[in-house]
Amino acid sequence: MIVSDERRALFIHIPKTGGASVEQVLRETLPDARTVGKERHPRLRRALQLDPGLAPYWTFGFVRNPWARMWSWWSMIDRWNRRLGPASGKPQTETDGTRAGNRLWRAVAEYADFEEFVLRGTEEIPRLAMTQRSFLHAGGKEADFTGRTEHLARDLAVVQEHLGLPVVAPPRRNSWSKGPWQEAYTAASRARIAEVYAEDIEAYGYEFR
Repeated sequence: MIVSDERRALFIHIPKTGGASVEQVLRETLPDARTVGKERHPRLRRALQLDPGLAPYWTFGFVRNPWARMWSWWSMIDRWNRRLGPASGKPQTETDGTRAGNRLWRAVAEYADFEEFVLRGTEEIPRLAMTQRSFLHAGGKEADFTGRTEHLARDLAVVQEHLGLPVVAPPRRNSWSKGPWQEAYTAASRARIAEVYAEDIEAYGYEFR
């Protein structure tokens, strides 16, 4: 989450939607950029609990095709697991950090493959089942602008122009997935994502393609 009091703007960072790239651009172009609380990915409702004064701020975030997003999420954690996590055979620690991972990563590392990550993970780990829309609305307040990861540079330019910032292309950050994500799915895992993220699919018009 990034706040600019000068521009009266609030960016809600949904995991695995290109938010790291957006954050970098905002920090480089907003001298007063700040965060609220210690959570990196608070939902809008939580952000307003931490700082009620943000309620009138122009709020924005980015969303992503749920099927592509889950494959990217798994790919990131699986890469860490194979290089540094339990699957690497290297000594493990319990502290956070690139080498140690975090509680979510360690929980996911126990799943045998992507299929199990989707089918069991969305049942057992609440964070994996949070819809993207739930990040961007709180009671009667909705995000003022919702961009798409699929058109990150174009939609970020809309944000920059609205805030009176120079239009700067976002850097490529945290890109872990390889190959067509469609090939990673079985009928069961595809259906599970459609069920869990039905709200996102309806709200943002995403399809399995």
